[in-house]
Amino acid sequence: MSQILEHLLNDNVIDVHQSRDIKNKAEQGVSLDQALIDYFDNDTATLNEISTAFRIPFDDLKDYQPDAELISNCPASTLITHQILPLRIEKRILYVATSKFTDRRGLDELQMVLGYACKPVLSFASEINRLLTHTLGVGADTVQSLITDAGNDESITVIQDDNDSDIDLSDAAGDASIIKFVNQILAEAIKVRATDVHFEPYEKELVVRYRIDGVLQYAQIPAEIKRFQPAIVSRLKILSHLDIAEKRLPQDGRIRLKIHGREIDVRVSVIPMLYGEAVVLRILDRNTALRGLSELGIDGSDLKLIDQVLELPHGIVLVTGPTGSGKTTTLYAALSQINNEDRKIITIEDPIEYQLQGVNQIQVAKRAGLTFAKGLRAILRHDPDIVLIGEIRDGETAQIAVQASLTGHMVFSTLHTNDAPSALTRLVDMGVEPYLVASSLEAILAQRLVRVICPDCKEQYLLKDRDAWSERLKIDMPRQLYRGAGCQKCQGSGYKGRTVICEFMHVNDAVRRMILENASASELRIIAESSGLKSLRTDGFRHVLNGRTTLEEVLRVTKDERDLIQMSAEAVTK
Repeated sequence: MSQILEHLLNDNVIDVHQSRDIKNKAEQGVSLDQALIDYFDNDTATLNEISTAFRIPFDDLKDYQPDAELISNCPASTLITHQILPLRIEKRILYVATSKFTDRRGLDELQMVLGYACKPVLSFASEINRLLTHTLGVGADTVQSLITDAGNDESITVIQDDNDSDIDLSDAAGDASIIKFVNQILAEAIKVRATDVHFEPYEKELVVRYRIDGVLQYAQIPAEIKRFQPAIVSRLKILSHLDIAEKRLPQDGRIRLKIHGREIDVRVSVIPMLYGEAVVLRILDRNTALRGLSELGIDGSDLKLIDQVLELPHGIVLVTGPTGSGKTTTLYAALSQINNEDRKIITIEDPIEYQLQGVNQIQVAKRAGLTFAKGLRAILRHDPDIVLIGEIRDGETAQIAVQASLTGHMVFSTLHTNDAPSALTRLVDMGVEPYLVASSLEAILAQRLVRVICPDCKEQYLLKDRDAWSERLKIDMPRQLYRGAGCQKCQGSGYKGRTVICEFMHVNDAVRRMILENASASELRIIAESSGLKSLRTDGFRHVLNGRTTLEEVLRVTKDERDLIQMSAEAVTK
C-alpha cells in the first residue's frame, strides 16, 4: 500500500494530506481501492492521472453500450460482488472495467469461467454499478443464487390455483435470497426517489415498476424472477403482517423500515389478479423535510390570498386533486404556518404522513371502528380551534365537517375533484344542502404536481411553430424554451423533482349566490374567473416561461377548460 501511495505522491496525483487520509482509512479496514474511490470517483482528471501512473487504460463509460450477450455469459454474482463490467474481447483478451485496480480477484474468476486473459480498464464505480443494474437488473446476483439453490426443485414455481395449499410458502419466503431480493428492490426504490413500487404478475413474467416524480418507469429485474413470484409476494405479506394463506381477497398492511438511518413507512396493498397477486407499495419517507407554503411553488398573488384565508376564525378550506397530487403536503405546510401555542390543532388521517410537533394526530383504524366520521365527532368534544380531516370520503363526514365549521372551528380537508369549482358541486352531490355549502366554505385550492427540469442537463431549444402554439394556448409564447436532455442523475428522463401548479378559488358573495342557485361547475368557473381565478393550465405556463418545467409536462397534467366555459356561456345566454 505504501509503495502505491508513494508512487501517486511522486507523480503529483495526490498530495500529502490526501495520502494521509487514504492511509488512515485503509488502516481502519477500508481497502486502498475503496479509499481512492471515496476521494476520486467521478473525478475524471484524477482517474486519468492514476491511469497514466499505473499504465492502465481509462474509460469513463459515458457513451458505452453494454454487450448484453457477453455479460450474460458471466456469473452475475462475480460481476456485482467485485463491481466489474466486461467490455469487449480483442485478440483473445477480455477487457474488464473496474474501479479496484489493485484487486484482481474478480478478473481471475472471470478468466477461469470464460477462458480469456483479463485486463483491467479503470473506470468510475458509480458508472459500473449503473450499467450492471441496467443490464442485469436489480438483485441479479440474488436471483442467480436462487436459481442455483432451487436446481430442479419445483416447490418454488408459478403456483396453479388448485395446488396452492401443497406448497409451504412461509419457508420459501423466509429463504435468505428471497429476503435479500425484496430488500434490494426496496433499497433501489428509495435510491431512485420512487413513491410507489408496483409488482404486476402476468402469464410469463413478473413486472416491477417504480413511480418516480409521478410517472411509472420499468425497473430492470431478471426475467427469471417469475418462478419466485409466490415467494416474493409471501415475503411482502410477512413483512406487512398479512395472511399468506389468503389469496382470494384483497389485503392491506404496513411495513416500517429503517434504511441508512432513515425511517420509511410503507403502505402495502395486495389484490388477486388473473396470474397471481399484485402488490403495490406506497413509500412514505418520514425524514422528508416539511416545506412551507412559499417553498411549494405557489404563485405570489395566490399565496397572499391563502395567507388571508388561514387567519379566518372558522370555515372550511379544501385542497382538491387526484391521488398523488400533493394535497396532504400542502395542508401540512398550511398547518405548520398557523401552528402556535394559542391554537389547538387536531388531525384525523389515513395514513399519518408527517408528524407535526404540537399537533394532536389521530390515525384512522377501520378494523377497530374508528372512521373519519366517528373520529371527527370525538375530536369536536376536545375543544379544537383547527381540525384537519385527511379526506372527505362520504356524506356523513361532509355533514359533520360543515357543522364543525358553522360552530366556530376552522376545518381543513381534501377532496378528489378535477378542479376547484367541481368541489362545490361534489359537496352538494354528497348530500350537503347548498345553503350550508355556501355559508361554510371559504376557499378551494385545486392542484397538480408537474415535474421540474433536471438542473444537471437543462438546455435551451427553439420552439417550432411558435405562432401556432401561441394561437392554440392563447398566450404569447417565447421563441426559446427549456427542457432536460436526460442524464444519469435524472435516469434519462430530463426531469428531477416536482413543483405545484394550482388554481385558488375564493368563495366570495357572487360564488355563494351561484351555489344557492344550484349552478353547475362550469357556471361557477365563469363567475370565479371574472373574480380573478387562474386555471391550472394558466398557472402551469408560469413555470414554463420561468424555465422550471416544460410545455409538454403542463399539457400532460392539465386540460383546457375554455371549450367547457364557452359551451356553458352559450347555454347561459340562451
